[in-house]
Amino acid sequence: MEIVHEYAKVRSDFGRQCLFSDRHVEMLVDMPPNPKLASQFVLKTTRDLGVQGCYEMSEHEVNTDRFEHENQGINHVEGGWPKDINSLEMEQTIRFKKKVEKDEIYMNSVLELGELIGQCVGQNNAVDIYQEYFKNEELLDELQEVPSIEIVNKYRDRSKVKRSITCFSWQPKGGAILAAAYSCLDPRKFTADMSKDSYIWDIGGSNGRIENHTRQSVDNHLCFPESPNYPQAVLQATSQLVCLTYNPQDLNTLVSGCRNGQIMLWDARNGHQATGVSPLEESHTDPVYKAIWLESDEAFSASTDGQILWWDVRHLSKPIERLILDIKRKDDLDNALGAISLDYTATSPNMFIVGTEQGAVLSCKRTAEIPTERIICTYDGHHGPVYALQRNPFFPQNFLTVGDWGARIWSDEIKETAIMWTKHQNANLTDACWSPVRPSVFVTVNMDGWLDIWDILFKQNDPTISFKVREEPVCTVKVHEAGSKVACGSQLGVISLMKISEGLCTEQNNEQDLLSEILEREAKREKVLKAQRGGDEGETDDQTLKELILKPEYDFYNLLDSEQRRKQWESRQRHYK
Repeated sequence: MEIVHEYAKVRSDFGRQCLFSDRHVEMLVDMPPNPKLASQFVLKTTRDLGVQGCYEMSEHEVNTDRFEHENQGINHVEGGWPKDINSLEMEQTIRFKKKVEKDEIYMNSVLELGELIGQCVGQNNAVDIYQEYFKNEELLDELQEVPSIEIVNKYRDRSKVKRSITCFSWQPKGGAILAAAYSCLDPRKFTADMSKDSYIWDIGGSNGRIENHTRQSVDNHLCFPESPNYPQAVLQATSQLVCLTYNPQDLNTLVSGCRNGQIMLWDARNGHQATGVSPLEESHTDPVYKAIWLESDEAFSASTDGQILWWDVRHLSKPIERLILDIKRKDDLDNALGAISLDYTATSPNMFIVGTEQGAVLSCKRTAEIPTERIICTYDGHHGPVYALQRNPFFPQNFLTVGDWGARIWSDEIKETAIMWTKHQNANLTDACWSPVRPSVFVTVNMDGWLDIWDILFKQNDPTISFKVREEPVCTVKVHEAGSKVACGSQLGVISLMKISEGLCTEQNNEQDLLSEILEREAKREKVLKAQRGGDEGETDDQTLKELILKPEYDFYNLLDSEQRRKQWESRQRHYK
């Protein structure tokens, strides 16, 4: 906010107007130096005096009067004796008790109270008041707080010409190091003088630094001061990096794919130059959109040239294996589909899935008895490129895809269609990923700069929370292993580090079981629809088809009834407390 002060004054208050004119130089006084005065000069010592431009204030402590309290108690002993009876004399007390027990009023009172006590004892024997009815039942803890997101920091591209952030990789094992790949994939905006550097950022201060990493360098361009506004390290590549990934077994090693198709290996302890580079003639011919580690010394990459290449990072001179994504199974590179996303399951490294720029998802395997059978099947669902592809870390048989205007959740068992999907958004989605700590939560970003967090366990039609990150498109997103931080990269090279509320990053009780029921129910529903359309499973009679249709509906309503009963029980428990 700009503050402006304006002063007004009458012209006559200024006095006589001054008129200036040009004239020749005229000496009025000439005072020559006097050496005698130099002996009278006294050099005074300098003195610093601080001046405070605010009112003097004093501080006083005030405390309320102390409240003094004391403990008092009452001890009840045998009493109620008449005045003429000494309670300490046993003979007198026994004689009085016998007299009272023979009293008719006393006998009637004991009989009435005996019936009441008998009823209470019977109830205690019939019902265990200390029994825990729901001891073995795990309940789903509802979110106690409103979901929220806040931006905690921003990290900007250091180059003059801003580039898009195309990939993120968090340092494994919960590290606070974030590696980001910067590149320009639009040929209309790309220029030869664009910076080819990518950066490694330390988002956690000195506690999250890479081990044994040094900032010292003879090149001043690489010596950044200790500030969150400067990257911890610079990766100087021969071509812009499109993707990069940390080695899960080594906190300092990364593999990256370049815009010109090369594969590069990096070690943060060995400076800012790549420790290994694949030859250009043996590399991809198009940008490498994804590179993933398989083992500590092996990785594979995907590119829009239609090839999947396997590499031994110790010898990048030539790929050790190659797969051409030709769905006609003729190994014709001209008919191959361009790959822009890639994922696999650690439990089955031979199987992997590929997202293509034509909108199809290919299920492939690395080795097969017949080479033409390496492409197993095809999932068709998107009208444009599949920008993101990731298996659920808790349910590997289900995977998430993002393309065109929505996100879809697939099952390995159903090839024809997705089992769940979001409604069409107003802007194209650019990236998505699952939460590593909650099986039902995933995150998406779009071209309008919005971040959406979805929790399909509670709401499937709309996101749980939406947040405006940037005015320009957001290109990539990655959730930290702890689940509490989310990094978003924009088209202008700005990293927005955000913190999400605790409810969105804490797994709820029974969450995996409930999500498993939902995924199985949706898979059954799609199988029923497939059977109804006369799919590959053959014709079914009317009775069987009717049973297949009613069973998911019956299971669904049972699930709703159980949830309603659970909520009613919780409300009663809160009321009693």
